[in-house]
Amino acid sequence: MLTLSHVFLLIGALLIGAAVLNVLERRWLNAALWIVLAAPCLVGDQILAATKAGTKWPAQVMGGGVIALAVLASLTRGRTLVDSAEQTSAREASAARLGNWLFVPALAIPGITFLLVLGARIGPLHLTDLIEPKQLPLISLGIAATIAMILSVVVTRARPVHGLTEGRRLLDTIGWPVALPLLLATLGVVFADTGVGKAIAALVSAVIPTDSAIACLLAFGLGMVAFTAIMGNAFAAFPVMMSGIGLPLLVKLHGANAAALGAMGMLTGYCGTLVTPMAANFNIVPVLLLELRDHYAVIRAQWPTALALLIANLILMSVLVFR
Repeated sequence: MLTLSHVFLLIGALLIGAAVLNVLERRWLNAALWIVLAAPCLVGDQILAATKAGTKWPAQVMGGGVIALAVLASLTRGRTLVDSAEQTSAREASAARLGNWLFVPALAIPGITFLLVLGARIGPLHLTDLIEPKQLPLISLGIAATIAMILSVVVTRARPVHGLTEGRRLLDTIGWPVALPLLLATLGVVFADTGVGKAIAALVSAVIPTDSAIACLLAFGLGMVAFTAIMGNAFAAFPVMMSGIGLPLLVKLHGANAAALGAMGMLTGYCGTLVTPMAANFNIVPVLLLELRDHYAVIRAQWPTALALLIANLILMSVLVFR
């Protein structure tokens, strides 16, 4: 049965491949960055098992790895690969030749993911016998990405090794923001476990009338936006706001539907993602990839959408989560 561990092994293999290519070109700092990031992908299960058994050093090593990532991130800024004029011309000629066929591998990722998740609900297909049901969406995404890479080789008629070389080029271009969603999601769990959610609940209870369901809902929605903007990721904000406001005030006190609140709360948090430079993987990486002069160009283009989505989402939540 395919599990999330298999997906992480594939990610780790890609990162190790990128590190090897950088070592061959004596780009030592970039290689070190990907090796440190690959380690938890490759041996994460063993680290978790050792930690649960009471062994302290794996957690300490992981903490050291996070510090190493921070140091390497500052040292690898600006160390991106620069294509030669011949490489740029060849890439442009290939893009012109392939035309819209270039979109086939990219569109295959969401399409295959959707079909696998939907197909798992069809009993006769027995997909849940092949894919772990608890992590079905993420595993399906990993499968879809693998199939998309195969499709890209077929469509472009390139050698399979180009998947690794171009993947390394993209990783080195993006740099440290690749690890940002993972680190921010981890930070959210740390905040929740250290009692930040309880502190927020106490603060909210002192500021707003908790007997008003709408007031609590507004505090939850706007809090998701604010924390997401501060932390850069809705995954980091969600456990804090859900444990501080969502569960105690909305679900338990006012009887809100937990599933609807969770789904729409995450979407509300993404409104904060659209307007913060802390969401570097969303708002700063495109600036670098597109070589835009204005570092805030993406945010400037997105904030009207974020505002409209926030207003619509708050209205929908007020109607749907209390049904």
